[in-house]
Formats: sequence, C-alpha cells, structure tokens
Amino acid sequence: MTDRYTDIKQKLCACAETDSSIRAIIVIGSTVRQNPSADEFSDLDLMIVTDAPEVWCSGEYPKKLGSVRIAFTEPTLGGGTEYRCIYDADRDTDMLIFTPELFDRALKDGAAGQVLNRGWVLLCDRDGYVQTIPQYVQRRLNPPEMTAHVFRNTVSDFFFHNIWACKKLRRGELWSAKMCIDGYLKERLLVMIEQDSLCRGVKDVWHDGRFLDRWADEATLRALKDCFAHYDGTDCQKALLATHRLFARLAADVAEKKGFAYPHEAEQCAAAYLSAHTVP
Repeated sequence: MTDRYTDIKQKLCACAETDSSIRAIIVIGSTVRQNPSADEFSDLDLMIVTDAPEVWCSGEYPKKLGSVRIAFTEPTLGGGTEYRCIYDADRDTDMLIFTPELFDRALKDGAAGQVLNRGWVLLCDRDGYVQTIPQYVQRRLNPPEMTAHVFRNTVSDFFFHNIWACKKLRRGELWSAKMCIDGYLKERLLVMIEQDSLCRGVKDVWHDGRFLDRWADEATLRALKDCFAHYDGTDCQKALLATHRLFARLAADVAEKKGFAYPHEAEQCAAAYLSAHTVP
C-alpha cells in the first residue's frame, strides 16, 4: 500500500538536516505497526523532540510540511503538547512535541512507553535515542491489571451511577443522563469487557475500545447493540437497563474467574431502583 505521508516525512527529514534544534523525530502508530498495519484511514503519528517546542506548538513549523487545513493543540503524555492537524483534504497528522528534558522524563517514568511499545522508527536522532529507547521500552503488550479493591470500587461506582443517571432522567435532565449512560457508564463497561476478555485468554485488548469488534466475545457484541441510546428519555432508559445487565453479567464472570468477592448488594440496589422507576 502506498504511504500517503511520504512527502511529509521527507520534508521533516530535510528540515532536521539543517535545524539542530530538532533532536529527534520518531514515527509511532499504525504506519510502523504490523498487526494491524496501516490502511487508507491511518494517520501519521510522530514524536518530535526539540529545543524549540514553541515553533511547533504554534503551527509555524508544521506549515512547512504542507497545506494545513485544520489544526489545534492539546496536552499529551509526559507534559508535552500534541499538535494535531489535517494536511490537504484528509491526511491527519499528530505531532507529540517534547523538549529533550520532558522526553527523557517520559521515557524513564514509563509514560512514553504507552505509545512506543507497539513499535517506533527514528527519522532523526541527534541524541542517541536508538540506544536509549530500548532501555525503557520493550515491544510487548501490557494488559491492564485489576486488583480486588479496584474491581469492587469499579463495580460499586458503576451501580451507583445507574441510580444517578435514572434520577437525572426522571428529573428531565436528558443531556446529563445521556452523557452518563453513553459516556461515564460506558467507560466502566469497557473496563469490564477488557477484563472479561483477558480472563478468556485474549492477549491484546488495546486501549479506549480500539478494535473491540475483533477481541470482544460475540455475546458481548450482540448485547452492545442495545446499550446505546438516541436523545430520548425512553430510549435512554432502555439503554441504561441494557448496559446494567451486560455489566452485571461480565462483572460476575470476572469475579468468579479471578476469585474476587462480588458486591451483590450493590447490583441488587441498582436493579431494584431501575425496575421501580420509569421515565415519566
């Protein structure tokens, strides 16, 4: 498959040859990953280590690489800044900008490993990162661990917010209720889907639900079809009940497989409230 970002990377390398403030350019993400590899929808993910982060964060330097159509910044791991932009019509590029000090700290405390551990390629290396990075980053999967305490807290948090969302629905606060049902509660549900999958022997659950349709089991995928709501009170209530049922099933299975105590009283409390109260 043709690399849609070849010219951007070539221009980056040309800039690095004459600009000593650029200490390293590291390609990460799908363009250097094998499984799954990049496709027509993939973006270009870069880590830029530089003595002059301001010219990158302001967009001055990224504009040298092509026609920027959309751009914004946001905080990223390790105290860096992420400059996200779209070149031309659809070539989205994410640049994680670090000073050498910030990048070294992110390497040593493990923050950088979260995005480097699936593969990386150096386009520029003035400070010997080809030797340094492997000291702190291994190309391995790091499935999330869950202790008995975290499990119980996650389950109790979920069922508490079942009641909270239901109250919001009954009060007529539809926006708040839907954001809880399809936002906050889904984040907790994802944690339990991950744990259930790991218990079933799945080795890689990615992050933020990426490729979930590839690693979650069929029963979970079928149940998820009823878990998301339209902006409608009755539909939100149906989604809340479906989300409750799926989470309860998965959490009970995880508890059994891991030998955790399951907080039945929390589930029963939430289930009783949901069954007793309907949206007016």
